[in-house]
Amino acid sequence: MTKYHLPQGSTASAPYGLVVTPETAGWTYSGLRTLEIDGEHVFGTGEEEMLVLPLNGGCTVECDGATFEVAGREDVFSRVTDFVYVPREATVRVRGSGRFALPSARCERRLTARYVPAEDVPVELRGAGVASRQVNNFCTPEAFPYADKLIACEVITPGGCWSSYPPHKHDEAREGECELEEIYYFEVAGGGMAYQRVYGTEDRPIDVLAEVRTGDVVVIPHGWHGPSMATPGYDLYYLNVMAGPGAERQWLICDDPAHAWIRETWAGQEPDPRLPLTSAAE
Repeated sequence: MTKYHLPQGSTASAPYGLVVTPETAGWTYSGLRTLEIDGEHVFGTGEEEMLVLPLNGGCTVECDGATFEVAGREDVFSRVTDFVYVPREATVRVRGSGRFALPSARCERRLTARYVPAEDVPVELRGAGVASRQVNNFCTPEAFPYADKLIACEVITPGGCWSSYPPHKHDEAREGECELEEIYYFEVAGGGMAYQRVYGTEDRPIDVLAEVRTGDVVVIPHGWHGPSMATPGYDLYYLNVMAGPGAERQWLICDDPAHAWIRETWAGQEPDPRLPLTSAAE
C-alpha cells in the first residue's frame, strides 16, 4: 500500500536525503531526490529528465560536455534560484556544497541540457487576503518549454495563509483538465509545522491530513489537494513536481465545485502585503 505522507528521512539513501521514484510512489512518471553533498557526486539520469535546483548552497553542473555555474541561494526563503535542466540518458557531475532538489520525470525525448538564471524565473502572486501565495514558475510549460514531461514550481506561503486553495485536482484527461502525478516537498521556516490536505472523489477515494515539517513529502496520485496551510508565525515553502501521460506538456486543473466560489472573492482583496517574500536579488 502506498504511503502518501513521507516524513523527513524516511526514504533517505545516502547521499540522497529523500528518494521518491515512480516505483515507490506507485505510479509511472514523477520522481524527486534531494542531494546533500560537500564535494562531488556523479549520477546517471537513465530514463528520466531532471533538474538540479539548489535548496541551499551552490554548485557546478557538468553534463553533455557543458559546464554550468549555479549560484544557488542561502535557503529557499532567501531568494529565487537559478537551476539546470539535464536530459535523460546523461551522466551528470555535481560539484559544490549544499542541498539540491532533483525533480524528475520519466520521458521519451532526449533534449538539450540548459541553464536558467534566477532573473529569468517568472514570479507570480496568486490569490488574495488569507489565500495569498507566491509562485516561482521556473519549470512550468510557459516559462520553460524545453522539457518533455517535467513540470515543477515553487510556492511560498506567508505564515497564517492558505495556499493550494481552493482545492483542485488534475487526474483526468478531459477538456480543461489533464492527468498529472504530483509530489509536494515541504520546508517550513523557523522549525515550524504546516498541514496538507488531500481527499478523493467518490469513485477514487484518498484521505490525507498530514502535519508536515521541513524535508517531508506528500505524494498525490489523484484526488482534490489543498489547502496547504501555513501556521501563524511560520512561512511555508513547497516544491511541486508533476508529470503525466499526456502527449502535450500542460498543467490544467479542476477546482472542487464545492469551493470554487472562493476564487471570486479575490477580486475585492489585495494580496498579503508580505509578498513577494523572495526575488532573484541576492
